[in-house]
Order: sequence, then C-alpha cells, then structure tokens
Amino acid sequence: MKIAIARRLLAQIIDHAAADPEKEVCGLLFGDGAEIAAARPAANVHPDPASFFEVDPVALFAALRGERAGGERLIGHYHSHPRGPAFPSVEDAAAADPSADRLWLIVAGGEATCFRAHRGGEIHDCFDRVTLSVHD
Repeated sequence: MKIAIARRLLAQIIDHAAADPEKEVCGLLFGDGAEIAAARPAANVHPDPASFFEVDPVALFAALRGERAGGERLIGHYHSHPRGPAFPSVEDAAAADPSADRLWLIVAGGEATCFRAHRGGEIHDCFDRVTLSVHD
C-alpha cells in the first residue's frame, strides 16, 4: 500500500515531534485512501507521556463527529517515539484497534514511517508497512 503526503505537511508533523523531544506527541490524520491531506496536533493525555501516548478523546470525538457531519475523513493518527525507532512497538500494537483499519504514522529521529493497523498484520500481528509518497 502507498499513501501520498505533501512535503510541507510531513515537515509540520516532524517539527511537532521535534518541538517536544522528551514526550510522545500525537495528532490526527485526515484524507482518503490515496492521500494524507491534513494533520491536526492533539494533546497526549497519557499519564506517562514520555513513554506512551493517548490522543485526547475530546479531539478524537470532535473529529469523528465532524466526519459524520460530512467533514474531513479521519484516516489515522501520528505519534512520536522520543527514544525509539520510527517503528511500531509492542505497546503500540496493544493499544491499536485493528478493526478500525487506520493509519499509524510514527516519527523518530527526524524521520517518519507509516503503517496500517489491521487484524493479521505482518508486524506484531497488527501492522503492515505503508509507503509514504512525498510530493511538493
């Protein structure tokens, strides 16, 4: 699978992670099956944000309500790994809802990788790699 993303949007997500390098930052991704068209930062409300993330449920529910009302389609989220690679951790797999079939864009060390969470994925039985096609 491949998904497109504008270079400026990807840089915005990477910059968000770099702005708070000691914590996992997170946000929501909007678009369609072909492109990530928008990203919105969200608060990480996990009690241990240095090691884990949990997207603020207020932001998540607002995005879902907006989608139901005909707004932007929520296709996934992003988060950072301050002390690990841009690769899904076992903890990420435990937190994922594979039935939602959403994108997981992970930022670490100034790079970003993308995965799709679904049942039976090749990584942790939960994720498959998605190629990011970066464009201007």
